[in-house]
Amino acid sequence: NGVYLTGDVMYDIFLKMKPQFDYSMIEKLNLKKDEYIMMTMHRDFNVDKPEKLEKILKDVNRLSKEIRVVLPIHPRTKKRIQEFGFENLVSDIMIIEPIDYLKLMGLTENCYKVVTDSGGYQKEAYFAGKQACIIMPDTSWRELVDCGLNVLTKEDKIYDSVMNTKKVDYIENIYGDGQASEKIISILRGNY
Repeated sequence: NGVYLTGDVMYDIFLKMKPQFDYSMIEKLNLKKDEYIMMTMHRDFNVDKPEKLEKILKDVNRLSKEIRVVLPIHPRTKKRIQEFGFENLVSDIMIIEPIDYLKLMGLTENCYKVVTDSGGYQKEAYFAGKQACIIMPDTSWRELVDCGLNVLTKEDKIYDSVMNTKKVDYIENIYGDGQASEKIISILRGNY
């Protein structure tokens, strides 16, 4: 029937946890609403090849000269940056230690846009009403790209994707109304 059940369940969780989102990092990092980018990056195809990681970091560092970029650093990414000697390429990026879901969502709800290679975070950005620039050749969540809410980008086009992609009007309920869990239980009980 066209319902994205896993997406709906993710949205259910987002809505259930929303009252517990932790906004303390905004003040702690001296951030202002809509004046920073949230970024996550950990995929092997982005961080394990020095030439690709170098292009990503150079482009994001360029972006961070215009708008603050906050990167909770994944251990794999941190290790590769050190291993490849790329510390100088992150000089203008605000790198922080990994944070939990509640803090990440608090930061995401107040950011300008998201840059990521994470599958789930693409959808969570949508739930938070934020456009995401995806550093991947393709995505499982084509519907978000097809409607213009998310944008696929190459490693050396992140700056352009963030700064030059027009924001589109938010489209509600792509993944349902937040009641998927109840519907699934009803179906399993034979009451739907």
